[in-house]
Amino acid sequence: MVGGRKGKEMARLTLISMLFLWAGSMLMVQGGDPTLFFEWNVTYGTIAPLGVPVKGILINGQFPGPNINSTTNNNIVINVFNNLDEPFLVTWNGIQHRKNSWQDGVLGTNCPIPRGKNYTYKFQVKDQIGSYIYYPVTAMHKAVGGFGGLRVNSRLLIPVPYADPADDYTLLVGDFFNKGHTSLKKILDSGRNLGRCDGVHLNGKVAKGDGKDEPLFTMEAGKTYKYRICNTGIKTSLNVRFQGHTMKLVEMEGSHTMQNDYDSLDVHVGQCFSVLVTANQEPRDYYVVASTRFTKREVTATGIIRYKNGKGAASSELPPPPVGWAWSLNQFRTFRWNLTSNAARPNPQGSYKYGSINITRTIKLANTAQRVDGKLRYALNGVSYVEPTTPLKLAEYYGVADKVFKYDTIPDEPPSDNTKVTLAPIVLNMTHRNFVEIIFENHETAIQSYHLSGYSFFAVGMDVGKWSPEKRMNYNLLDAVSRHTIQVFPNSWSAILLTFDNCGMWNLRSEIWDRHYLGQQLYASVISPNRSLKDEYNLPEGVLTCGIVQGMPRPPPFSS
Repeated sequence: MVGGRKGKEMARLTLISMLFLWAGSMLMVQGGDPTLFFEWNVTYGTIAPLGVPVKGILINGQFPGPNINSTTNNNIVINVFNNLDEPFLVTWNGIQHRKNSWQDGVLGTNCPIPRGKNYTYKFQVKDQIGSYIYYPVTAMHKAVGGFGGLRVNSRLLIPVPYADPADDYTLLVGDFFNKGHTSLKKILDSGRNLGRCDGVHLNGKVAKGDGKDEPLFTMEAGKTYKYRICNTGIKTSLNVRFQGHTMKLVEMEGSHTMQNDYDSLDVHVGQCFSVLVTANQEPRDYYVVASTRFTKREVTATGIIRYKNGKGAASSELPPPPVGWAWSLNQFRTFRWNLTSNAARPNPQGSYKYGSINITRTIKLANTAQRVDGKLRYALNGVSYVEPTTPLKLAEYYGVADKVFKYDTIPDEPPSDNTKVTLAPIVLNMTHRNFVEIIFENHETAIQSYHLSGYSFFAVGMDVGKWSPEKRMNYNLLDAVSRHTIQVFPNSWSAILLTFDNCGMWNLRSEIWDRHYLGQQLYASVISPNRSLKDEYNLPEGVLTCGIVQGMPRPPPFSS
């Protein structure tokens, strides 16, 4: 494991010219921001998180994939070799790719990597800190691997609002289906529902409780440890808790939070929390527990946390999970932005007064589940997204957007009859630098989880029932957490605020992966009227092309 202090030490090298091996990657520093080089081989391999052999997706032979350990402003270069028998593409969930949606790794911006080929991602974790994940966006690959942790440590010159932990651990929890990704895809293609998961894993493992389990993590009595907890599953919200220990929440998806203590945390699909856990109990084994939430049948999995020089097995008496989603809604309301702490820059987080900015556009999105030609589809405002063979961003850049999609195919309000569903690409034309309010309304009985790539937003409101303008009276306009993923409870709504100042083509998607696969997503196109390198980078050299732009001459680049 590479501790938080060790990760921060990388920042000391920014003015030294050198080349050396670090954490399984190559680091090169040439008088500027360091560059990390990785080479990933994506292959099939047998995995068995629940004890049943499944054809999984490995990165460099690992499930979950390798952890990326970086520091603010590092440049990251990852050469991905696709050794699968089908196209593959990976996205970097929460990395904002300023001016550079070319590297976002979603099918609206990138062609998938063909079988037997490779593609090199090049991006910078510019002005970001925090805990993130990466995962595949093609087909149902995410269900069986190809995912891992991505951490961005603070630079040494930027103070963090807590002491350096004794070590820094990544805990990836998620639901799991033993059917395998091919069978899951066939189920969805046939118009059926995936049903319930078969179980839950913690870093790809489940403790058997027979006294022979190897620990997921070790702690030394009296010391404090940082755990980055992320839900990498495809469908199910999970509650995470540490037997006999409390968690102090310190960071959430790139923002330092007010440091409240929790006995357990609901982590919805695609979300990441960082907590501090102090080893203040009798030295022996303890369980870290993950349980499904909002499911008819609760499924629980455990992993071992072992004290160094401890004696004794973990107690079989597990801490109980919370009951009901009202508990989870109330927990959300306790999350607060730490206004006085720094994030990636020296200025305090609270220096950005988002609550005083006038809203220029309100978009209300209502999700629905309907059948089209007898097959299940998920939609937003009456349209279910379909992937064109040409990525949206490439079509736009090459000047052939009109042959691939139409802008604003959905209204800013749900239609009065939201039961009729059409199939089409969905692209919202967003005005550069507009301050926008997005309302997610969930009229279904299933919980939702949404992610917006390229941005962080302020999660200002959440409540039961339908949204109406007077609900703004209860918005948190002072210290709502800036984050990239938000849940919407059954028959409820959630509201976010953000400035669309990052040019590119950005994916707003359901993190519930069967919903994503069957159409519950859209893209926001943000184009600078200046057509300038100050606002957006040119098409990178070596980018994969496909669809109608394949073979077309490259458009002239922006010159300034």
